[in-house]
Amino acid sequence: MKGLDSIDRNIIRLLRLNARITNAKLAEEVGLSPSACLRRISLLEQSGVIRGYTALVGSSEGGTPIAVIINITLERQTEEHLNRFESAVRRHPEIQECYLMTGGSDYLLRVEVENAGDFERIHKEILAKLPGVLRIHSSFSIRNVLASRAPSR
Repeated sequence: MKGLDSIDRNIIRLLRLNARITNAKLAEEVGLSPSACLRRISLLEQSGVIRGYTALVGSSEGGTPIAVIINITLERQTEEHLNRFESAVRRHPEIQECYLMTGGSDYLLRVEVENAGDFERIHKEILAKLPGVLRIHSSFSIRNVLASRAPSR
């Protein structure tokens, strides 16, 4: 985010908290006219600083989902094996995040589940069938201490 001024950083901060904020309200918050604010957002999108917007989906039962952090170790770390694994991961919307890592495992994945049975299904039907997986190590969150987005209201 080099080259961004304090107004750009403030726009990004506010959009991270609430991407559905109206342009008029956002402009007021950052001290710009609505047209100047919209122009800034457009430039941030065109330059790739803002890459998209998303919906955060809660539990169908209204409860708080459980975040599961999954470390994946592959049998081999060749470009072909990495590409096959990454391609397979992209086909499963249940996998919300996937990072290629350094250190003890090859990939870190994040999924959200409603309960242990929900994770068991994901483990059996998705994780265990991903190509080239040697080891799966999963950790369940107890509670979210710090989120990068404001809680839904």
